[in-house]
Amino acid sequence: MALVEDPGVLDLGAPGDALAPGGEVHRSRVRGYHPPMGAMIRGASLRGFAALVEQLGGDPGEFLARFAIPAEALTSEEGLIPITGHDLMLDAVARDLGCPDFGLRLADDQDLSILGRLAVAIQASSTVAEALECASRFLFVHSPALSIAVEADPRGRREVVALTYRKDLRESPYSPQAMELGLGLFHRVAVALVGSLSGLRSVELPHQPLSPVARYTEFFGAQVRFGCPSAALRVERRVLDEEFRGADAAIRRLAVDYLAGHHTDPEGLTATHVRRALTASVGTTPPVLAHIARLLRMHPRTLQRRLAAESTGFEEILQDVRRDLALRYLTTTDLPLGQVAAMAGFADQSALSHAVRRWRGTSPGEVRRRTRGGA
Repeated sequence: MALVEDPGVLDLGAPGDALAPGGEVHRSRVRGYHPPMGAMIRGASLRGFAALVEQLGGDPGEFLARFAIPAEALTSEEGLIPITGHDLMLDAVARDLGCPDFGLRLADDQDLSILGRLAVAIQASSTVAEALECASRFLFVHSPALSIAVEADPRGRREVVALTYRKDLRESPYSPQAMELGLGLFHRVAVALVGSLSGLRSVELPHQPLSPVARYTEFFGAQVRFGCPSAALRVERRVLDEEFRGADAAIRRLAVDYLAGHHTDPEGLTATHVRRALTASVGTTPPVLAHIARLLRMHPRTLQRRLAAESTGFEEILQDVRRDLALRYLTTTDLPLGQVAAMAGFADQSALSHAVRRWRGTSPGEVRRRTRGGA
């Protein structure tokens, strides 16, 4: 069975459209770029989520509502949802429904096709190395917070390479369940593409085991190490030269040209660098345009022009960064609300409360309780 339903047909659709947290559709003038709303991930990452939650006796809608993810995310795979809410939801489901291997189970229900148009280019590649190069170049289309790479073996074996899977923690907090989903899917796709992964030496995960170690060994078919610097599949170097049965140079070229022509890598956008500079400075220094322009070594007017060309502006990004930081601190820490307000750049706790009510329709304390499954 093909991993992609019809690799010969590319839906040229409307790549500038995206489902935002409130369900609205936004269209940007920059190719494939959407106004900053924090790091996003395609709704396809939740394929199989509802069925698995129901199988475990839970209510998918309740979890979606708790993390402010629109129900449409389960049916609109091209829509974008905040990756922080997505990942926190996976962790909450695992905790609340007593399913420590939820991420691995969800990976079992998915395949390469969740990557949409990128899957076409990957499947039509000629070798594992070519597929990895393509995936590394365009994974930002699925989520700019995620990346894969081929790196030297962390254990120093020259005949071994590490296929790493990373999340940019500047964009969103670490999530054990999301990491297991991502690395588990990475493994499943590799096996499906080459028929087997006999060259897999071991698997490495940054966190400690969430499930019995035997569960990981069963899933990956290899030794799994925990508490490692990064998530990786350690494979024999020869695996990179293995050929794909479905290689098609013409289809791959068409798919790559489409991706390059319709999507702009966020790393090349001024808005991405402004957002990161603000994230690092909000709560410690005044978040003013002139200061950020100095950090980026450009004139304030030049910065404004570049942001305008990307369909956004400094104040819009600043408000988005404050929102992202405030909700991150509320949902992932036990910091007092006054400290959350200061660290997210609000004048005081009252200003934070007003903002959270505007975003979520309830108080900061209630947002924290809901996220953790409280009444």
